[in-house]
Amino acid sequence: MKNRQIIVGLGSRSYPIIIGPDLFRSEAIVDEGDLRGRRYIVVTNDVVGPMYFSTVAERLSSPGKSVEKIIIPDGEQFKSQETLTSIYDQLITKRADRSTTIVALGGGVVGDLAGFAAATYQRGIPLIQIPTTLLAQVDSSVGGKTAINHPAGKNMIGAFYQPQAVFISLEMLGSLPDREFKAGLAEVVKYGAIMDEAFFSWLEGNIQSLLARDYEALGYAVQQCCSNKAKIVEADETESGSRALLNFGHTFGHAIEAGLGYGKWLHGEAVAAGMMLAGRLSVLAGDLKQVEWDRLQQLLIEIGLPVDAPKLGRNRYLELMGYDKKVLDGKLRLVLLRKLGEAYVTSDFSKELLVEVLSGVEQ
Repeated sequence: MKNRQIIVGLGSRSYPIIIGPDLFRSEAIVDEGDLRGRRYIVVTNDVVGPMYFSTVAERLSSPGKSVEKIIIPDGEQFKSQETLTSIYDQLITKRADRSTTIVALGGGVVGDLAGFAAATYQRGIPLIQIPTTLLAQVDSSVGGKTAINHPAGKNMIGAFYQPQAVFISLEMLGSLPDREFKAGLAEVVKYGAIMDEAFFSWLEGNIQSLLARDYEALGYAVQQCCSNKAKIVEADETESGSRALLNFGHTFGHAIEAGLGYGKWLHGEAVAAGMMLAGRLSVLAGDLKQVEWDRLQQLLIEIGLPVDAPKLGRNRYLELMGYDKKVLDGKLRLVLLRKLGEAYVTSDFSKELLVEVLSGVEQ
């Protein structure tokens, strides 16, 4: 399998996404990424660091270049102000400056924390994303969203900050526990559901190859997801319009994560159940056909993802959803489906139908 490259076209801030089966045992990370930094500080966690830091450091190292690391704890519960402050403290101790490049080596939590640190330390320093989970490879590492959580809501504090490059090495997925790998597939399914029915159909026919972590299947799926996301980011970098479509299932999903306590359900698990709730509302609204909702449910079941939302209670869901970042002028906006492959954002939905959907989550 050859390396694949996608360009996120943002004018002078355009950058490559390089996808390959084994990037860190080749020269691709340097040659194709056109890396010119002299000093790199790799932010990683205490699980990923021991597996991949030395390999990444070897690739980045060359005469006149230095590579250091910052280790943070692993887990969604550490995507916090306290962890962000610890990164700042270490950057200051290491005397990092504006010529220092931060390298985010890890999953979505590491990428968001390191990205937000890069966006805000000395008003912005260069950033490279090296995602090690499927969820981060197909979604969170691309597009420049960085954030930390707040007890009231997920990703409430953050910034849009684009990386210089994203390096996706598929062999890193081999070390992922099954639960995390399947959670990442929820975001893969999302892309088919919101904008690419042909890709959704491909997923239905190739899900077993993906679950077996076949490189060819994974390479194609990651490429399709990144390509679709690049198109949306190019059209709406700061989520003032169409980029909100990427949040299909996320308004419900973020409520699940906050309501249960961060880390109890993985992000992709919460999104899967959230897509089911948003899909059900789409059916009741007269848009999505029941047979299409059934296809979505069947695919998630085949992956092994939850399709039933936890019973937090209707009022608790409504309370937590009220903190969603898509709330505009006090109105909750939801991403719904007209059909598989076509989504839309609306605040003009029936509140009665939403209450009916949430009747299934009463305690």
